This record gives sequence, C-alpha cells and structure tokens, in this order.
Amino acid sequence: MFMKSILCAAALAAGVSVASAADISGAGATFPFPIYAKWADAYKKDTGNGLNYQSIGSGAGIKQIRAKTVTFGATDAPLKPQDLDKDGLAQFPMVMGGIVAVVNLEGVKPGDFHIDGPTLAAIYLGKITSWNDPALKALNPGLNLPNLPIVPIHRADGSGTTFNFTYYLGEVSPEWKEKVGVATTVDWPGGIGAKGNDGVANNVATTKGAIGYVEYAYAKQNKLTHAGMINKAGKSVEPTLEAFQAAAANADWANSPGFYQILANEPGDKSWPMTAATFILMYKTPANLAASNDALSFFKWAYEKGDKMAEDLDYIPMPDNVVKLVETMWQKDIKQK
Repeated sequence: MFMKSILCAAALAAGVSVASAADISGAGATFPFPIYAKWADAYKKDTGNGLNYQSIGSGAGIKQIRAKTVTFGATDAPLKPQDLDKDGLAQFPMVMGGIVAVVNLEGVKPGDFHIDGPTLAAIYLGKITSWNDPALKALNPGLNLPNLPIVPIHRADGSGTTFNFTYYLGEVSPEWKEKVGVATTVDWPGGIGAKGNDGVANNVATTKGAIGYVEYAYAKQNKLTHAGMINKAGKSVEPTLEAFQAAAANADWANSPGFYQILANEPGDKSWPMTAATFILMYKTPANLAASNDALSFFKWAYEKGDKMAEDLDYIPMPDNVVKLVETMWQKDIKQK
C-alpha cells in the first residue's frame, strides 16, 4: 500500500529525509503522488532541499491551501477562474496522466478485458451487476467471463481522480450526469469506498470480482489488471504514454484562464478517454515569501529535469510551450520579492 506522505514513502522515494523546518510543504492529490515522490528524492539529492507532501486527496489539498497550512495545494479537479480570484490563488498544471479501470478477474491479464464508457457507467449505476452480463460479453467475445458479482470500488474521500472519472461518465452517459453528476465527491449508487488511489488499488487487488479506477502508475506498481477502452472515435485503445499524449494534444492551455482544462473523452483515434492533468495551487501574495519561492524553485526544477522520470511512470510532462506560459504567469501573478 502506498504511504500517505513522501516523508515515509521509502518504497517510492528512498533517501528522502525526515522533514525539517526548511522543507517545502504541500498537500493534496494522490493521482500525482508517485511522480512527486520520485521528483522529491531526486531534488533532495540534487539540491539538498526536501519536500513534505501529504498525499491526502484533492479535496483535502484544496482545504489545506485555503487554510494556509501548506505552501501549495495539489488538485486534479482544477478550480474555476472565479474561485481562484475569490481566494487569491494562482493555478498551473504540473503533469498529465491517465485514469484506468482495473479489475480482479482470475486468469484475465492486463489488456485482455475491454470496456466502453456507457457500459462502465452502467456498472457504477448498479445496472450491470455480473461479469457475464451480455453487454460485457459482447465487448469481450474472446473471454470466458465468469458468473461472478461485480464489486465496484470507488473513492471515499474528496478526489480529483473521482472528478475526472465522473466527468467522463457524465460525457458518455446522460443517465449518469442526471442521477449522479460530476464532482470530487458524489452520492455513489453502490459499491465500496476507499481512501486515495492507493486505497482503491488495494481494495481491487484483494476483492475477487472487483472493478475500480486509479491513475495508471498505481495499476502498474500494484500489478493490477487494467482494462482496454473504446474511445470517443470508437477505437479500442490501451493506456500508453502515446494514448495519453494523443488526448492531451487537444488541450488549449494558452486560451484557458487559470489553465482550466478537462481532458476526458477527447477526440482522436489514438486518444485515451480518461486522461487528466494535475494542478498546483499557490497564493499570489504568499504569507511566507521565502517558502513560496522555494516551492517555485522545486516546480521549475521539475519542469526542467523531471520529464524522463515522469515518462518512466507513464505520466506526460508538460510541453515546453506550456511551461513557458506557466513561468510567465509566475512572474506576472505570484509575488516573489
């Protein structure tokens, strides 16, 4: 199970020291935790400066930055420009990745099983309850799907991964949009709740017949069986860096106030349908100028030196032109002197 803080995530960030007063403090999304942990370890070795990041979910991260208990918040559910203005916050994208459906079916290997959006929505609506349902058999004619109850696993905490997952389901299922909606927390029709991407991953791994949704790095690191998907173009795609990049290529960052972008259900034959960006929140006029500057130094380092580490975990680095837009925003909007 993934640990809840970079400080004690030995498996992910070996060598990150115990926090000191000078460590950069942040909290929020579990979606980017694997890459933030990897960056933190490398940054510590490179500069001697530490990072104390609490992987507690996007909703909690937004609460902590609003309460000014951390220097930055992290969220996969971007705040709208009017909310940023109200709180005096700046927002920028740090990295992009893919959300995958993961299943626990004996004898089924990663990529063997395929699903489309409407069918996935029907499972989470409680309308499809068995793995040998005709809708699933039609999508997987080569698989001998068992007569086994489906156990949907969902996030129990305020989650940007849930926001992007429910946004996608709302795009492909009018019934989902009407009955459940899109948010970081929703009233789930059924299933089992778990905390964090790591909690969902562990519940799927230990529950026969389970299905869940996690950031792709969690699926790989927990050796879970991911599902291939049918995308908006009707093509069968696998969760690869190329598929995430194909979806991300549709983003118009330059014309998005507050860098507000949702990358779910994007067009394109190769696009992965559940692609998402993860964002950083910082105060435009920080209470602790030195701490804010230290955080910006870490993010600048990550943009410049973290691309290969991100790609190794199947995250998508921000393109150079977007990084330039972000750094221009820093100079314009975030007080640094």
